[in-house]
Amino acid sequence: LFKIFVGSTNYIFNTFVVVCTPEYNNDLQQDIYSETSGHFRDTLMNLAQGTREEGYADPAMAAQDAMVLWEACQQKTGEHKNMMQMILCNKSYQQLWMVFQEFQNISGQDIVDAINECYDGYFQELLVATVLCVRDKPSYFAYRLYNAIHEYGFHNKTIIRILIARSEIDLMNIRRRYKERYGKSLFHDIKHFASGHYETALLAICAGDAEDY
Repeated sequence: LFKIFVGSTNYIFNTFVVVCTPEYNNDLQQDIYSETSGHFRDTLMNLAQGTREEGYADPAMAAQDAMVLWEACQQKTGEHKNMMQMILCNKSYQQLWMVFQEFQNISGQDIVDAINECYDGYFQELLVATVLCVRDKPSYFAYRLYNAIHEYGFHNKTIIRILIARSEIDLMNIRRRYKERYGKSLFHDIKHFASGHYETALLAICAGDAEDY
Protein backbone atom coordinates (compact mmCIF):
# COMPACT_ATOMS: atom_id res chain seq x y z
CA LEU A 1 0.00 0.00 0.00
CA PHE A 2 2.62 2.55 1.00
CA LYS A 3 4.46 1.90 -2.30
CA ILE A 4 1.49 3.54 -4.00
CA PHE A 5 1.16 6.36 -1.49
CA VAL A 6 4.74 7.61 -1.49
CA GLY A 7 4.80 7.94 -5.27
CA SER A 8 1.60 9.95 -5.61
CA THR A 9 0.98 13.67 -5.92
CA ASN A 10 -1.81 15.41 -4.02
CA TYR A 11 -3.96 15.43 -7.17
CA ILE A 12 -3.52 11.70 -7.77
CA PHE A 13 -4.24 11.00 -4.12
CA ASN A 14 -7.44 12.98 -4.04
CA THR A 15 -8.61 11.37 -7.28
CA PHE A 16 -7.74 7.92 -5.94
CA VAL A 17 -9.74 8.51 -2.76
CA VAL A 18 -12.77 9.79 -4.69
CA VAL A 19 -12.74 6.82 -7.07
CA CYS A 20 -12.02 4.25 -4.37
CA THR A 21 -15.06 4.97 -2.20
CA PRO A 22 -17.89 4.29 -4.72
CA GLU A 23 -15.96 1.56 -6.52
CA TYR A 24 -15.42 -0.61 -3.42
CA ASN A 25 -18.11 0.88 -1.15
CA ASN A 26 -15.39 1.57 1.42
CA ASP A 27 -13.66 4.67 2.69
CA LEU A 28 -9.90 4.44 2.07
CA GLN A 29 -8.86 6.20 5.26
CA GLN A 30 -11.24 4.12 7.38
CA ASP A 31 -9.76 0.94 5.90
CA ILE A 32 -6.22 2.14 6.60
CA TYR A 33 -7.19 2.99 10.17
CA SER A 34 -8.80 -0.40 10.80
CA GLU A 35 -6.15 -2.55 9.09
CA THR A 36 -2.93 -0.92 10.35
CA SER A 37 -1.64 0.41 13.67
CA GLY A 38 0.84 2.63 15.47
CA HIS A 39 3.07 5.17 13.81
CA PHE A 40 2.89 3.23 10.55
CA ARG A 41 -0.85 3.88 10.50
CA ASP A 42 -0.40 7.54 11.45
CA THR A 43 2.03 8.07 8.59
CA LEU A 44 -0.21 6.33 6.05
CA MET A 45 -3.17 8.39 7.21
CA ASN A 46 -1.12 11.55 6.82
CA LEU A 47 -0.08 10.58 3.28
CA ALA A 48 -3.65 9.59 2.39
CA GLN A 49 -4.87 13.09 3.16
CA GLY A 50 -2.80 14.44 0.26
CA THR A 51 -1.90 17.66 2.04
CA ARG A 52 1.77 17.99 1.10
CA GLU A 53 2.86 21.58 0.49
CA GLU A 54 3.81 22.35 -3.09
CA GLY A 55 6.60 24.61 -4.27
CA TYR A 56 7.33 26.24 -0.90
CA ALA A 57 10.91 26.35 0.40
CA ASP A 58 12.43 28.17 3.38
CA PRO A 59 16.17 27.68 4.01
CA ALA A 60 15.94 28.85 7.63
CA MET A 61 13.11 26.43 8.38
CA ALA A 62 15.03 23.63 6.63
CA ALA A 63 17.76 23.82 9.28
CA GLN A 64 15.15 23.63 12.06
CA ASP A 65 13.39 20.68 10.41
CA ALA A 66 16.69 18.87 9.98
CA MET A 67 17.41 19.27 13.68
CA VAL A 68 13.99 17.82 14.52
CA LEU A 69 14.69 14.83 12.28
CA TRP A 70 18.10 14.33 13.87
CA GLU A 71 16.58 14.44 17.36
CA ALA A 72 13.89 11.99 16.23
CA CYS A 73 16.59 9.55 15.16
CA GLN A 74 18.38 9.95 18.47
CA GLN A 75 15.52 9.88 20.96
CA LYS A 76 12.85 7.83 19.14
CA THR A 77 9.99 8.81 21.46
CA GLY A 78 6.42 8.73 20.23
CA GLU A 79 6.41 12.51 20.01
CA HIS A 80 9.59 12.53 17.93
CA LYS A 81 8.21 9.86 15.59
CA ASN A 82 5.13 12.01 15.06
CA MET A 83 7.22 15.07 14.27
CA MET A 84 9.35 13.08 11.82
CA GLN A 85 6.39 11.75 9.86
CA MET A 86 4.73 15.18 9.85
CA ILE A 87 7.82 16.73 8.25
CA LEU A 88 8.33 13.95 5.71
CA CYS A 89 4.65 13.77 4.73
CA ASN A 90 3.73 17.45 4.63
CA LYS A 91 6.74 19.52 3.61
CA SER A 92 7.20 20.28 -0.08
CA TYR A 93 9.73 18.34 -2.11
CA GLN A 94 11.78 21.52 -2.55
CA GLN A 95 11.82 22.05 1.22
CA LEU A 96 12.77 18.45 1.94
CA TRP A 97 15.70 18.54 -0.49
CA MET A 98 17.17 21.31 1.64
CA VAL A 99 16.21 19.51 4.87
CA PHE A 100 18.07 16.37 3.79
CA GLN A 101 21.18 18.38 2.99
CA GLU A 102 20.99 20.17 6.34
CA PHE A 103 20.55 16.79 8.06
CA GLN A 104 23.77 15.60 6.40
CA ASN A 105 25.54 18.75 7.58
CA ILE A 106 24.29 18.37 11.16
CA SER A 107 24.76 14.64 11.63
CA GLY A 108 27.45 13.73 9.11
CA GLN A 109 25.12 10.95 7.99
CA ASP A 110 22.67 10.41 5.17
CA ILE A 111 19.10 10.47 6.43
CA VAL A 112 18.28 7.06 4.90
CA ASP A 113 21.18 5.48 6.79
CA ALA A 114 20.07 7.19 9.98
CA ILE A 115 16.48 5.95 9.63
CA ASN A 116 17.68 2.42 8.91
CA GLU A 117 19.83 2.46 12.03
CA CYS A 118 17.20 3.93 14.35
CA TYR A 119 13.94 2.32 13.27
CA ASP A 120 12.67 -1.01 11.99
CA GLY A 121 9.56 -2.70 10.63
CA TYR A 122 6.95 -1.19 8.35
CA PHE A 123 7.41 2.28 9.85
CA GLN A 124 11.08 2.27 8.87
CA GLU A 125 10.28 0.98 5.35
CA LEU A 126 7.67 3.68 4.87
CA LEU A 127 9.97 6.48 6.03
CA VAL A 128 12.78 5.30 3.73
CA ALA A 129 10.41 4.93 0.77
CA THR A 130 9.16 8.47 1.35
CA VAL A 131 12.69 9.88 1.43
CA LEU A 132 13.72 7.99 -1.71
CA CYS A 133 10.65 9.20 -3.60
CA VAL A 134 11.25 12.79 -2.57
CA ARG A 135 14.84 12.60 -3.76
CA ASP A 136 14.27 10.96 -7.13
CA LYS A 137 10.97 9.25 -7.89
CA PRO A 138 12.13 7.49 -11.10
CA SER A 139 15.11 6.01 -9.25
CA TYR A 140 12.81 4.76 -6.52
CA PHE A 141 10.56 2.96 -8.99
CA ALA A 142 13.57 1.58 -10.85
CA TYR A 143 14.76 0.16 -7.54
CA ARG A 144 11.32 -1.36 -6.88
CA LEU A 145 11.22 -2.93 -10.34
CA TYR A 146 14.71 -4.37 -10.02
CA ASN A 147 13.85 -5.97 -6.68
CA ALA A 148 10.57 -7.31 -8.04
CA ILE A 149 12.38 -8.92 -10.98
CA HIS A 150 15.61 -10.12 -9.36
CA GLU A 151 15.00 -10.43 -5.62
CA TYR A 152 11.43 -11.70 -5.41
CA GLY A 153 11.25 -14.12 -8.33
CA PHE A 154 9.51 -11.80 -10.80
CA HIS A 155 6.84 -10.43 -8.49
CA ASN A 156 4.03 -9.94 -10.99
CA LYS A 157 1.78 -7.64 -8.97
CA THR A 158 4.55 -5.14 -8.28
CA ILE A 159 5.80 -5.13 -11.87
CA ILE A 160 2.32 -4.74 -13.37
CA ARG A 161 1.33 -2.05 -10.87
CA ILE A 162 4.39 0.11 -11.52
CA LEU A 163 4.38 -0.27 -15.30
CA ILE A 164 0.68 0.55 -15.59
CA ALA A 165 0.63 3.33 -13.00
CA ARG A 166 3.72 5.11 -14.36
CA SER A 167 3.27 4.39 -18.08
CA GLU A 168 1.85 7.84 -18.85
CA ILE A 169 3.78 9.72 -16.18
CA ASP A 170 7.51 8.98 -16.02
CA LEU A 171 8.15 5.46 -17.31
CA MET A 172 10.76 6.72 -19.78
CA ASN A 173 12.70 8.28 -16.89
CA ILE A 174 12.32 5.09 -14.84
CA ARG A 175 13.73 3.08 -17.74
CA ARG A 176 16.67 5.47 -17.99
CA ARG A 177 17.44 5.25 -14.25
CA TYR A 178 17.11 1.46 -14.35
CA LYS A 179 19.72 1.12 -17.07
CA GLU A 180 22.06 3.66 -15.45
CA ARG A 181 21.92 1.95 -12.08
CA TYR A 182 21.85 -1.74 -13.01
CA GLY A 183 23.70 -1.88 -16.32
CA LYS A 184 20.94 -3.64 -18.27
CA SER A 185 17.72 -2.18 -19.57
CA LEU A 186 14.32 -2.87 -18.07
CA PHE A 187 13.30 -4.12 -21.51
CA HIS A 188 16.15 -6.67 -21.40
CA ASP A 189 15.26 -7.97 -17.94
CA ILE A 190 11.55 -8.32 -18.69
CA LYS A 191 12.37 -10.17 -21.90
CA HIS A 192 14.78 -12.44 -20.03
CA PHE A 193 12.47 -13.37 -17.16
CA ALA A 194 8.95 -13.28 -18.69
CA SER A 195 7.54 -15.33 -21.55
CA GLY A 196 4.61 -15.77 -23.92
CA HIS A 197 1.78 -13.28 -24.26
CA TYR A 198 2.56 -11.94 -20.81
CA GLU A 199 6.06 -10.97 -21.95
CA THR A 200 4.64 -9.38 -25.10
CA ALA A 201 2.17 -7.29 -23.09
CA LEU A 202 4.78 -6.12 -20.59
CA LEU A 203 7.24 -5.20 -23.33
CA ALA A 204 4.54 -3.26 -25.17
CA ILE A 205 3.92 -1.18 -22.03
CA CYS A 206 7.62 -0.82 -21.25
CA ALA A 207 8.52 -0.06 -24.88
CA GLY A 208 12.16 0.27 -25.79
CA ASP A 209 14.50 0.24 -28.73
CA ALA A 210 16.20 -2.77 -30.26
CA GLU A 211 19.51 -1.82 -28.66
CA ASP A 212 17.89 -2.08 -25.24
CA TYR A 213 18.13 -5.82 -25.49
